[in-house]
Amino acid sequence: MSNVFIFGAGYSGQAIARELATEADFIAGTTRSIEKTEALSRSGVKSFVYTGQGFGPDVVEVLRQTTHLVVSIAPDADGDPVLADLQKAGTDAMPKLRWVCYLSTVGVYGDHGCAWVDEDSECRPISPRSHWRVSAERAWQDFGRRRNVPVAILRLSGIYGPARNAFVNLERGTARRIVKPGQVFNRIHVDDIAGAAHHLMRISAGGIFNVSDDEPSPPQDVVTFAAQLMGVAPPPELPSDEAELSPMARSFYSECKQVSNRKLKETGYHFRHPDYRQALTAMWREDSWRANMP
Repeated sequence: MSNVFIFGAGYSGQAIARELATEADFIAGTTRSIEKTEALSRSGVKSFVYTGQGFGPDVVEVLRQTTHLVVSIAPDADGDPVLADLQKAGTDAMPKLRWVCYLSTVGVYGDHGCAWVDEDSECRPISPRSHWRVSAERAWQDFGRRRNVPVAILRLSGIYGPARNAFVNLERGTARRIVKPGQVFNRIHVDDIAGAAHHLMRISAGGIFNVSDDEPSPPQDVVTFAAQLMGVAPPPELPSDEAELSPMARSFYSECKQVSNRKLKETGYHFRHPDYRQALTAMWREDSWRANMP
């Protein structure tokens, strides 16, 4: 029997829920507003409102039956809200817990001058949110050791998939080909986030795993390839130092690394979308790129 609870059932969390739907006996998840609980419930997930300010009695009751926990809520300067509320709930909050999955980010590596990084590479976080992630990862690892439960930390690259991709940006007229010489990014299709979580759950794996594609690539190449598939002209190239970027986007371009996924593959996981070309081609042929996703 597996009862799954997903803190933060948004884009990635819902993909994991869909992946586990035929196997799990029960799936529950949280969202931040009552309005979103209806859509979540229609997808077959028992939904609860959670804002990081303590568990209601309904959540406490479900957590007592939870065997597999997925956390997809970002920490802040005060730490990880789920861990803080679990501590308040006491050691009996999840007596049946067997496995934890924590969704993190490759942003914890910071800048490595475009060199390859793996799970043993030094974390050099630059932005405050990446520092918070490093602290949250360590806190969840400590939680696992105290509870004697495996904790799988999934460090995710840039997430894309249905409704979140270069096709959508081209259609909306928001796509940009920002060029910074030598800059590359890894990315990951949401289906592989779900697939990797499912795989690691099945084998009860603990540890840190990079969930990232095979091919770190310049971001402008992704837009160009999508435009070719659509049969439209790509936007003109724009040097990064001339582009108007948000502080968050600017921080992305201040870091460069190539992320290895070898450790995850060595567990037996086979990527469904090993690179952006295969993923975009599949979404275009299947006409799945516009899917109504959160």
